[in-house]
Amino acid sequence: MQILSLIRERFESALNGWVKNPLEHVQRITPARDPQHGDYQANIAMPLKAELGKAPQAIAAELVAKLKLDDICEPLEVAGPGFINLRLRNDFLARQLEQSARAERLGIEPATQVKTFVIDYSAPNVAKPMHVGHIRSTVIGDALARILRFLGHRVIADNHLGDWGTQFGMIIYGYKNFVDPSAFQSTPVPELSRLYRLVQTLIGYQESLPKLPFAEKKLAEAQAALVALETSKLDEKQKAKELKAAKKSIDSAQEGLDSLNAKVSPVASNPELVELSKAHEQLEKRCQLETVKLHEGDAENLALWNQFLPLSIQEIEAVYRRLDIKFDHTYGESFYHPMLEGLVQSLVDQGLAVTSEGAICIFLEGFDAPMIIRKSDGAFLYATTDLATIEYRMKHFQPDAILYVVDFRQSDHFQKLFAAARAIGYSNVQLNHVSFGTVLGPDGKPFKTRSGTVLGLEYLLDEAVERAYQAVCDPDRLMKAGLDFTEDDKREIANIVGHGAIKYADLSHNRTSDYEFNIDKMVSLEGNTATYIQYMYARTGSIIRRSEMEVNDANLHEFPIQIQQQAERDLALNLLQFEDALHQVTVEYLPNMLTVYLYGLAKQFATFFEECPVLKAEDQATKRSRLAICYATGKVLRQGLELLGIGVVPRM
Repeated sequence: MQILSLIRERFESALNGWVKNPLEHVQRITPARDPQHGDYQANIAMPLKAELGKAPQAIAAELVAKLKLDDICEPLEVAGPGFINLRLRNDFLARQLEQSARAERLGIEPATQVKTFVIDYSAPNVAKPMHVGHIRSTVIGDALARILRFLGHRVIADNHLGDWGTQFGMIIYGYKNFVDPSAFQSTPVPELSRLYRLVQTLIGYQESLPKLPFAEKKLAEAQAALVALETSKLDEKQKAKELKAAKKSIDSAQEGLDSLNAKVSPVASNPELVELSKAHEQLEKRCQLETVKLHEGDAENLALWNQFLPLSIQEIEAVYRRLDIKFDHTYGESFYHPMLEGLVQSLVDQGLAVTSEGAICIFLEGFDAPMIIRKSDGAFLYATTDLATIEYRMKHFQPDAILYVVDFRQSDHFQKLFAAARAIGYSNVQLNHVSFGTVLGPDGKPFKTRSGTVLGLEYLLDEAVERAYQAVCDPDRLMKAGLDFTEDDKREIANIVGHGAIKYADLSHNRTSDYEFNIDKMVSLEGNTATYIQYMYARTGSIIRRSEMEVNDANLHEFPIQIQQQAERDLALNLLQFEDALHQVTVEYLPNMLTVYLYGLAKQFATFFEECPVLKAEDQATKRSRLAICYATGKVLRQGLELLGIGVVPRM
């Protein structure tokens, strides 16, 4: 049950015919920040002062008189300048908790206005192993898909694979010129990845080497300007201002030089790579030609693409199986390629796209540069494919909203894409860029190995499972807890805990923020981790098993809930706010709103466990009531974690 929605409905009924926009005003009813002010608080009276021409306290008192909340709340209280404080009745909490705990869906009704969501997430480039950078899009998108489905919406999970872009030209060129046949035979995807990195490294070297003298000169000039300033006779205020600007120029020049050196030094320090660079001059252009040949249907390149693609997809799907990630559709860029010619011609025919300097462009109001949909050499761009994707989705799925779970660096692209889609005529669909920040290492920079390569996702998952094994299945801990697990049991627990730890660590941060990847913290049994919540879930089951009573949905009516202690009340209220937490997620597509709720619930259960004895309760009725509360808590924790794509184990 959405208690907040129920309260708002009662307030709306009281306001109807009295104020102009009741629906707007009831949004000011929120959970109370301070429990001393009750469970919910309404800040409605003060904003109505001008409209009703009365003092806020008088408005609040009159509103309280109109409200019909006796069956839900204790007598309402008007506080301060007109706040209305609401405290739910204990018997109401108890009955609602009994009903929700017995219900298959915890009493959460499916949406009455069902919407269709297409969620575009994960979207790795094939022919390269998935790496840590893919984790955010994958788990955020999956969590949103699960939550929206649970709330009753139609969700289409679409994995837009990068299987046709410029990286294939680089891989094809690398395969033709640098492949290790035995390595490709034994481990094809790692070898393709090596070829991609090699070509990328050589291209970076060739691009950066000619720029080094200019960058060095720029730094020297900036340093000389600083020295001249330091000996100048400017007045102190002006001198300080110019010194600050000069130091900033030095920092910028140094950063530019360091960036170039980072691309030059790996090759310059390796004579073999230097020779490869000389033998393959203008490598970027050569790779572009391989991409063009592929797109034009060249038999050799197409055969290589058809050979590489299924091998790569197998590796990607293995990661998805580990993470329990499923998609309704997996359409790569290649799927849309045959549609691009017709799309561009249609936009030209409608006058929505025009030729400019040889390229075909869409000029958009509010943007300095147009969206290029076909280059002067005839090549299509990512923007063209993305427009074709929108057209396909609108035709086949008729979505109300399309969510793109893609990192924040693509924000400019999506702003322009959405503007173009609206200009074309797709104005009845919500287009949302669900952006996210970067996974950082302990140095505060994007997470990489010491050698500078991006860490593979499978390696990180293996590491998390091993750390989970060490943390949760430590022999001393198991002995103290009186747990006797087989080795298979331990490995199953470590697998569920390790994978859950990786997911939760990502989802527990506001998606717009960067976060530091720290496996030791992720698998900790203390703090805001999936492991802690999984442990609290296991504890609810342990208490029920030790009671030697059977507690389930069918017989829960034999365990009537009575609320006597504050810890019982706090936990009951928290459990009944589960649906509110799910709806909070959907407002701005923030899965961390659910993690905040689950962590708070787990901590509240720990307090309940400490303050309200279950197995040693003072009487049988209290014992049965508290067993029902334990059962309800476990059910909500399990369901909440499942909606994040995280499993649970019965014993930890």
